[in-house]
Amino acid sequence: MELKNKKDNAKSIFNSWIVNNRFSIFLLNTLLLFLTIFIFNKIAFLLTPVLTFVNAIMPAVILAGVQYYLMNPIVDCLEQKYRIPRIVTILALFMVVLIILILIVNTLLPVIEAQTKSLIDHWPSYWDSGQEALRHLLHDPRLDGIRSDLNDAVSNAQSILFNTGKASFNLFLENLFGAVNVISMLIVTLLTAPFILFFMLKDGKKINPYLTSFMPPRLQNVFSKLLHDINIAVSSYVRGQLIVAFWVGVMFAVGYTTIGLKYGLTLAILAACLNLIPYFGTLISLIPAIIIGILDSPVMLLKIFVVFFIEQLIEGRFISPLVMGSKMKMNPVTTILLLIGANSVAGLLGVIFAIPIYAGIKIIVVQVFDYYRKNSSLYK
Repeated sequence: MELKNKKDNAKSIFNSWIVNNRFSIFLLNTLLLFLTIFIFNKIAFLLTPVLTFVNAIMPAVILAGVQYYLMNPIVDCLEQKYRIPRIVTILALFMVVLIILILIVNTLLPVIEAQTKSLIDHWPSYWDSGQEALRHLLHDPRLDGIRSDLNDAVSNAQSILFNTGKASFNLFLENLFGAVNVISMLIVTLLTAPFILFFMLKDGKKINPYLTSFMPPRLQNVFSKLLHDINIAVSSYVRGQLIVAFWVGVMFAVGYTTIGLKYGLTLAILAACLNLIPYFGTLISLIPAIIIGILDSPVMLLKIFVVFFIEQLIEGRFISPLVMGSKMKMNPVTTILLLIGANSVAGLLGVIFAIPIYAGIKIIVVQVFDYYRKNSSLYK
């Protein structure tokens, strides 16, 4: 009897400290996670062909995915409201996109090419003018007390720029032959993305049920909801960012053209592209405009700031709330820290894709934890 009590007591201690203890379960799961990572790290060479294959197809898939999120709402709307077959809508959209591309190539592209070429040709004179203005500034009598510090700062900045330029040139020479691979990849991406996009638009609704069918029956509803929530979050972000970027480019193009800023169209397109980087993109795109404005005249610089203020007012008050809303539900501090970390890990691509990846991971973690909490005895 006493032996049985000891066994029951030991079993009770084991259950309370190991089986039904949240901290022990957390430590065990953490240990299994790191053990899995360690094993995968040891067999990473086996995954090299898979990673090579993924890297080869990923650009085309991403390009097709972005276009899918833009076109799919139109295809769904015409199919549901007007009973127009998906194939007809898809082919019509492809024709519209092709016509738009032809118009861009024939109208905007020559202007952008001319402005970009002119900017590259005149940039040395801009640089010399900037250095001359800086020299006059350093010889201002009002800066006598801090002139030595300013000279040191300018010398350090010039040294950093020189070393960076030298390193970039060496890197360019080392990767000169790699440029051929980049061009080949770009051509393959542009040729294959439309085919991937066509089948994504045609059979997009079948992806969720197809993937869900591989899950056990008791997990299919949860997994289907998980895929649906990730798709909604990513599509809302991608669609919203592209629409906002488009209108940012339009506003800057109108503003810069109105004030007569040189290379206004090129700078507006740059602003639209950089707007895909949250918070910092528009500010970064403003730097070349400010440099050109400074070298033009103080009045032009003031006009640039007025255009920037109006653009930010319209975007912040009307366009972004209307298009984006609060769908991502992310704290600004979290977003900024995420962008800084993503830039350190993956550079510009990391910054662009950090938020949708974070949103997908967040949904997965929340869904898994909710499922665990509903089915675990620790939360009952």
